Amino acid sequence: MKIASIETIPLRIPFTAGGRSDEAVWGKAGLQAVDSLVVKVTTDTGLVGWGETFGFTVVPAAKLVIDTILAPEIVGRDAAVLDRLMVDMQKKFHVFGRSGAFIYGLSAIDIALWDIAGKASGKPVHELLGGSAATSLRCYASLIRYSEPELVRENVQRAVADGFRHLKLHEVDVDCVRAAREAAGDDVEITLDVNCPWSVREALDMAQKLRPFNLRWLEEPVWPPENYKGLARVRQEGGIPVAAGENASTLMDFQHLLEAGAVDFVQPSPAKMGGLTELKKVFALADAHNVTVMVHTFYDGPGLLASVHASAALGGPRALVEWRYFDLEAQLYGDAIIPKHGAITVPRGTGLGLDPDEDVIRTYRFK
Repeated sequence: MKIASIETIPLRIPFTAGGRSDEAVWGKAGLQAVDSLVVKVTTDTGLVGWGETFGFTVVPAAKLVIDTILAPEIVGRDAAVLDRLMVDMQKKFHVFGRSGAFIYGLSAIDIALWDIAGKASGKPVHELLGGSAATSLRCYASLIRYSEPELVRENVQRAVADGFRHLKLHEVDVDCVRAAREAAGDDVEITLDVNCPWSVREALDMAQKLRPFNLRWLEEPVWPPENYKGLARVRQEGGIPVAAGENASTLMDFQHLLEAGAVDFVQPSPAKMGGLTELKKVFALADAHNVTVMVHTFYDGPGLLASVHASAALGGPRALVEWRYFDLEAQLYGDAIIPKHGAITVPRGTGLGLDPDEDVIRTYRFK
């Protein structure tokens, strides 16, 4: 079974989010549309697999890498020899860097090939990863950054009313976090992702201010994100569990992160760090370090499905799935994957279990 073609499909889907978004690492202030890059891999037997890279402003670079570097090298290779293919690509193109657009693109292709592997074997991906009896997984609603306490309050209340008992904020202001806790009450779990803004000293000072709000974790508080020693210090002295890993790339980064004792929760991002082939290794590595994996999934397409399958098979009862709490104008999978009462369905079909709606692709594809 040979890889016959690899097609990159950029999508731009408008969204609302209960108020005007503030500027954040994924986009400008007032962002009103989500850009994503979906990848379609077709074999010479006619099987089709779908993958996804991290999106937003990275889409043009990842598309260029796939179209001009990865696809010409991978087309014609055996789709079934997945682990070997991924190692070969990392070795051959390591001079392009071990993160960023190159690994993002390779991640999307890897996810698509796992989709193909499941379809070829007649099994869902979670069975290929070891199996799962779970029919659904708990989700946390991952809110945008509002930077206005009243908008935070309104949207926390909206998420709780939608059935979510776990929330993630992307705020960097203490008053916004206070508003979230007041709106959610004491029984709703809140996590806080600040996207690497602070020095170690600043992070420790902020942790002291944030402790009264009973956060489940403080995510990526330190700049730069690879300052694992500094992150470990925040974990040891800050009084709040620490999470990180969405900016780590490949297994070696995660080994360094875990060896530093930097996190309570590690967050590999399948569409950024090598796909399911690398992700499954991180679960084993984290288990050896007694650290919980919470897969980072700021996606709506195949990257989200990959996270669901991996979390179902490898995450255990504590696994949570990140649900990007945007009101998208259209969903790639219709209503099939939208959480109900704070839980997301584990697809039971072959491969990733769902294929994107071709009408949505035609309508929202852009050049």
